[in-house]
Amino acid sequence: MKGGKSKSDAKSGRLAVNKKPTAKAGKKAGKAAKDPNKPKRPASAFFVFMEEFRVQYKKEHPKNNSVAVVGKAGGDKWKSLSGDEKAPYIAEAEKRNAEYEKNMEAYNKRQSEIEDAESEKSVSEVSDEEDEDGSGEEEDDD
Repeated sequence: MKGGKSKSDAKSGRLAVNKKPTAKAGKKAGKAAKDPNKPKRPASAFFVFMEEFRVQYKKEHPKNNSVAVVGKAGGDKWKSLSGDEKAPYIAEAEKRNAEYEKNMEAYNKRQSEIEDAESEKSVSEVSDEEDEDGSGEEEDDD
C-alpha cells in the first residue's frame, strides 16, 4: 500500500492524542515546600542493621559496586536473624525514635511560637493602619 498508514502508526497517533497527565504531576503542583529545619524520621530496626551490614559487606566484597546486591544480601541476612540477634538493632531504633519524638516536640513548639508571633504582628499592623487612616481619632493641625 502506497501512502497508507500501517496499524502501528495509527495506534501510536491515537495514544499521543489520548495521553492524560500523570498523578505525579498533579501531586507536585499542590505540595508545600519541605521545611529544612524539621527533624528527619528515625531509621527502622532493619535500616539500623543495614548501616552496619553495608560496612561489613563492603569489606568482604570490595569489588561489588551494586547497591541492589548489597540490599538483597542484607534482606536475606535480616530474615535469617533470630529475635535475640535483632534485639540490639530494635533497641537502637527505639532509642532513635525517642530522640526523634523529643526533637519533634521542640520543633512543633518553635513552629507554634513563630505562628503566634506572626498572628500578633498582623493584628498590631492592622490596628496601626486604622490609626494612620484617621478612622479612629482626629488630629488638629494648627
